Amino acid sequence: MPDESTQLLDLMSPRGGHFQFVSGHHGDAWLDLDGLFRRPVALAPFVTALAERLARFSLDGVCRPLTGGAFLAQLIAWNLDIAFFYVERVAPTDGAAFALPGTSQDEVVGKRIALVDDVTNAGSAVRGTYAALLACGGTPVVLGALLVLGSAAATFAADVDIPLEGLALRESTLWEPAACPLCAAGVPLDEG
Repeated sequence: MPDESTQLLDLMSPRGGHFQFVSGHHGDAWLDLDGLFRRPVALAPFVTALAERLARFSLDGVCRPLTGGAFLAQLIAWNLDIAFFYVERVAPTDGAAFALPGTSQDEVVGKRIALVDDVTNAGSAVRGTYAALLACGGTPVVLGALLVLGSAAATFAADVDIPLEGLALRESTLWEPAACPLCAAGVPLDEG
């Protein structure tokens, strides 16, 4: 029987190739994160497991950029009966610039918030969410993810002194475009 990590990865339909991520980095693996939410029943045990890990932090809410991972944040909020907040991109050309919309800015003041991500890799969405919460007076207290790829999330969490709760951990290969060996070898970028 496959382990929990393998079952979670199977829901993401991983494939190899040459990809460019929102962070601008290049990598050799792609996960279908939209597909992760097509079968909520299959995802439910992982949502419950992550919610249980986050529950010990006495949270007032969870926050995530308003993209596919926001579905996870909503499910976690529902599971823990706490508030769901989201951030939106401020500038489409800057993957790390996020802000809370309107009234949410006042609602997060003094609140203990979990940063929630389906998969964190380079961590640009996590860093942007963290900065947006701090700018509005929120208190990020933990970073939770279904899957943590590589070490960027752990480094970020340590730098800002919050715990990282990941259900599954996997190595990740990320390169700056100028240092990408696939680009150097003339391998074209695949569609993600």
